Amino acid sequence: MQNIYLARQPILDLNARICAYEVLFRDMNKESVITGDRYASAAVISNVLNKFGKKELLEDKRGFVKIDEKFLLNDIIFSVPKEFFVFDLLEYVAITERVVERLAHLADEGYVLGLNDTQLTLNTFEKYAHVLKYLSFFKLDFERGLDDDTSFYIKELKKYNIQVIASKVEDHESYEIAKKLGADCFQGYFFAKPKILENAKYEASQFDVLKLYNLLMQDTSIDEITTEFEKSPEITVQLLQFMNSGAFHFRNKISSIHHVITLMGRVTLAKWLMLMIYSKSLSKNKNHKPLMLMVQNRIELMEIILKDVEPNVKSDRLGEAYLVAVLSLIDTIFSMKLEDILEGINISESVKEALLDYNNIFGEILQVILFIENSNFKGVTQFESDNSLASGTVQKAVVRAIENVNHFNHPEMV
Repeated sequence: MQNIYLARQPILDLNARICAYEVLFRDMNKESVITGDRYASAAVISNVLNKFGKKELLEDKRGFVKIDEKFLLNDIIFSVPKEFFVFDLLEYVAITERVVERLAHLADEGYVLGLNDTQLTLNTFEKYAHVLKYLSFFKLDFERGLDDDTSFYIKELKKYNIQVIASKVEDHESYEIAKKLGADCFQGYFFAKPKILENAKYEASQFDVLKLYNLLMQDTSIDEITTEFEKSPEITVQLLQFMNSGAFHFRNKISSIHHVITLMGRVTLAKWLMLMIYSKSLSKNKNHKPLMLMVQNRIELMEIILKDVEPNVKSDRLGEAYLVAVLSLIDTIFSMKLEDILEGINISESVKEALLDYNNIFGEILQVILFIENSNFKGVTQFESDNSLASGTVQKAVVRAIENVNHFNHPEMV
């Protein structure tokens, strides 16, 4: 399976403690080859939230992400949780009336803004005069040299409560100069090179994401939208990682994808899908990776066996079964402890008990699925006996699940 990559470089305070990270785009070759800044911004944010996980990547710190004018002015920016990132405006962005209005709007909404790797001169103050009041950070590029009045300008920035980050600090001499000038934070190779991080690449189908987006923006029933969500485990897994990032704090415990969609709302979900589209982290074909096929196989088995045990099962119970099946492999996908993931998502007790202790019927079925995967036929037979099922019922469910998964991965063959 191909992997995805990000680079992370620490930003240190005056006490040499990490106060934030800059998150940098890397392509499939681990290079910083950017074909478009808007795409790079969306890819970084989407990968942090949906693939790596905010907690795993940034811990309790913010991530600095570079943004250009197109990303700044697109409403997709409001789909990004404001607690997690600093939007770092690239220097070449012209400070037009629209840009000033958008920065003011973002600041009013509680987003944290900064200027990326910029020289500090009189021209800088003239260019950014109308937006300094909206900024929280200013990255001073040490690689490009310093103005004679840099110390004075830093003091002027601090009148706006702007923290100055000395960036591209490559040696001890530059570090000492930055401290004398009054810099608040520091970033550069003198402290640490960007660390390349990798994760498994599980991309949703472009077709599936666009179809879901259209359904959310139309007057489509929640039931139909839920059905489409459940057809793509890749989208579901990324949604669960997004929730695990702490982007949402639901008071109610989650029991199904239907529940998630209802609580998040159509507009929020549509913006989240649009962020995925902008990030170009989508597959152009509908073939699924082996791990996702295993997830889908568990989904099929959970539903089929539950219907065998409870012939008149209601949709809310099937929704819980689906969530148990998806979450049963989530620790492998996220490379995190299952307990930590469940705590971050605030999952319902019945789903949690099924996953952690194999309690209730969902847990029993999950255990049977593990028996099947490990060829424990005695356990399967015992389950059939305990639930008054005819001998061979589970084997028939396995055959049906395989047929459904084959159709799921190659719908054109059916």
